[in-house]
This record gives sequence, C-alpha cells and structure tokens, in this order.
Amino acid sequence: EGLLCSFQPCFICSKMGATITCWEKECDRSFHLPCAPQGECVTQFFGLYRSFCWEHRPQQAVRACPRQKNTCCICLDSVEDKTSYKTMVCPACQDAHFHRHCIQRLALHAGICFHCPCCQNQELFVMEMLTMGIRVSKRLFFLFPTHKCQAQVRGQLRDCLRRAGHLLSWASCPQLHGRAGNGAGKGAGT
Repeated sequence: EGLLCSFQPCFICSKMGATITCWEKECDRSFHLPCAPQGECVTQFFGLYRSFCWEHRPQQAVRACPRQKNTCCICLDSVEDKTSYKTMVCPACQDAHFHRHCIQRLALHAGICFHCPCCQNQELFVMEMLTMGIRVSKRLFFLFPTHKCQAQVRGQLRDCLRRAGHLLSWASCPQLHGRAGNGAGKGAGT
C-alpha cells in the first residue's frame, strides 16, 4: 500500500507521489500537501486529519454581508464580498472578514489563545477555523519577564486551556503552573 501512493498523480501539479486523497468516498483526487493551497484543498489538522479537494471541501455556513468597503481586519487590504477559499468570516460576530493567509498566520503566532481579532470569541471561532483547515499552534504564545505578569498570565492561560481543552491534552502541564520537574502534570510533554 505504501508503494501505491508513489504512483498517484497530484491533480494540481500532475507530478507523481501524491499521498493525500480527498476524504469524500466517491472522489479519487490525490494531491501533495504543499500543493493543497494552490488547488484550494483543505486539510483539517484535528480529529481524523481529513483532507478535501476543492470540490468537496467544507464551506462556511456564515455568509459575508456585502458592505460598502470589505477589508481584512488583520491586514486592512480589501477582501471579496462573499466567503470563499481565500476570504473567511468570523461565525460569531459575522462582521470580521479576513484573508485565509492572514488568519493562518495569526493562528500560528497566537498559539493556544487564538480568537477572533474583532469580537474576541474563541470557542465557536476556533472550531470553525479548524474545520476550514486553519492550523492552530499548540504552543504558548508569550512569556513575561516579571513574576507579577507571569502569575496573571498563568491564570489567563489556565482559563484559555480549559476553553481550548478539545485542542490540548496538557492543560495541567507543570511548567504552566511553576512546578517543573515534579511530574504532576497529566500528559505533560504531549
């Protein structure tokens, strides 16, 4: 079975060795992971790690409301006035529009406290972004130099980790709570 993928052509670049196949049962499109954005394919980086071709990828149920000036709330450049592969909308406030590449960059930099840049919603927003193929980093997003700031951030991180528990298995990691080395954390290091 491992050799079979080396003979599969990528439907995007036409080169051999495509190892990812669309999750849709009747679809036989295969592609390389690096080719996925060019072909507007989506890979969900959670749960079953499903991948979809451009035709079968999930679509946002939220429809962008046409406005006089649609701008990405991250880079402030113009965006399409409808949802598409390249233009996404926050499912919570339905007012935040952004480019896929802008929200992907934000998700990787924000780490475990990724949320809508406009309404600050996290639960609905993160699940929608994961479903739409946005990768969310599991790393901590920053470290503060002072003890007072660290204590405040630890409390915020604990709350954030509880809300994002479906993404992380190290919510009680000893390093987060200043008890490094005592082995008290469940799933520490995962």
